[in-house]
Amino acid sequence: MVRKVLMICLGNICRSPIAQVVMVDTLEKANVKDVEVDSAAIGGWHVGNRADPRAISTLQKHGLKCTHIVRQIRKQDFSEFDYIFGMDEDNMSELRRLAPKDSKAELLMLGDFGLEKKNRIIEDPYYERGAEGFETAYQQCVVACAAFMKERLQK
Repeated sequence: MVRKVLMICLGNICRSPIAQVVMVDTLEKANVKDVEVDSAAIGGWHVGNRADPRAISTLQKHGLKCTHIVRQIRKQDFSEFDYIFGMDEDNMSELRRLAPKDSKAELLMLGDFGLEKKNRIIEDPYYERGAEGFETAYQQCVVACAAFMKERLQK
């Protein structure tokens, strides 16, 4: 049985593509098969574009490649995916609002896995200068993706 994971952030150019690439890498390193991972945006501002260059370079710094093209979340995602992750409380609120009544997807905050409560929000680094916030988001995703995998996907 294939399980499907969808990472969500506001524009799908910073946090969610990082989380997608990190989750794929985490699963590959643990030899966990039959899991598909994608990412999408709450809003449609960047649809068709690539991730923010700072997100791409942060991933490259860790030997990872991001080829994702931005897309916006669709109604059918709530029935096609098993797990849909938001990066912060605003994402989660919007996901709950968008979810149809018959949604099969479990809506989760990525930072609730493996991160301390005070650090569970994966902050949006888009408006920051430089790449420091992208590195912070990357490190949070590494911890959270590994914890989620161990808790939910390796059973």
